[in-house]
Amino acid sequence: MKINWGTGIVIAIVAFISFIMFFVITMTTSHDANHDLVTEEYYKAELGYQKEIDAERNASIAASQIDIKKSPEGLLVIFPAGYDDTNVEGIVSLYRPSNKNLDFNLPINLSNSQLLIPDNQLLDGRWDIKIFWEYAGKEYLHKESITF
Repeated sequence: MKINWGTGIVIAIVAFISFIMFFVITMTTSHDANHDLVTEEYYKAELGYQKEIDAERNASIAASQIDIKKSPEGLLVIFPAGYDDTNVEGIVSLYRPSNKNLDFNLPINLSNSQLLIPDNQLLDGRWDIKIFWEYAGKEYLHKESITF
């Protein structure tokens, strides 16, 4: 029995569709692939994005900026001079892109305009730091990526 061109084309198309469907089904049902979003409530976070933009603008037009330095004890966050340390409130979020289980938040408790993040909480590698603080009714935001 001979296979003509029409039958060969139909067999090739069916084989191609089967091949593609196999990979689609395999990838959607596989638990090995990690399909997590960066944030759990992505759309809720998007609604507050304008607040972040305003806070970032406030930090960028401030007279002096936050400085982040690596020290033997850990990571030192140095706030600009001129702030009354007792009136600064906020949170420092550390995000590890490679492993969400390492992410953590620290409340801002200043001593001498400095906040120390202990060395034992930071593994070597890339960290995204987001420092959100409020002083005198004004909100500020500083974002930075570092390699520790």
